[in-house]
Amino acid sequence: MATYTVTNKYLIDNYAVVQLLTPAELELGQSITISGVDATFDGTYTIRALPQYRFTGVDTEGDLLYDIQEPIANQVLYAKTADDVSRQAATGTLSSTPTCTWINAADVTAWLNITVASANDTALITTAAAASNQFCYRRRQEAGYIDSLTTVPSQDVKLGTIMYAGALYRARGSLGDAFATFDGMGTAPMVGMAPMVKQLLGIDRPQVA
Repeated sequence: MATYTVTNKYLIDNYAVVQLLTPAELELGQSITISGVDATFDGTYTIRALPQYRFTGVDTEGDLLYDIQEPIANQVLYAKTADDVSRQAATGTLSSTPTCTWINAADVTAWLNITVASANDTALITTAAAASNQFCYRRRQEAGYIDSLTTVPSQDVKLGTIMYAGALYRARGSLGDAFATFDGMGTAPMVGMAPMVKQLLGIDRPQVA
């Protein structure tokens, strides 16, 4: 879970805005939790906008309005039905738990080309898919990519994520990143990502503008 410090707050036309001390890895539609600000702002919400300018209200058609003469960094806007609050200093935190959903268990089962034999297998494949989503998203983020949590960036990234999930599932009962086997017992293989998976994810290579 990522946690960020809140420095300012304001509320206009049933939309609340908090400003964070530092840049945050957040995106539209993501669930966030505001804590320690006050009873009006605290709670769990969905991000509606990440404004770069001061929010000034809503027009007659429901569009969000901004003052482009007043840039304000690190803002998060969410819907909140309450009386207006003028912009002021604040304390508290914003926390979020990013959940990546690029692939699912069906994708992994199709790639493995197997018939799931038991509820335990289904649970394991589901866990492997979730783990691969989080891991591959994090590795791409560390490599400098800015990706959506809900929409896979490209088909090559999707395949790499599925392949990694399949490897996690098939490694059950093994000592490392190889498939379970009775050969070489007592010697744990080195753990690492397959070069092809890295290639598909586009990681471990220099970033270009």
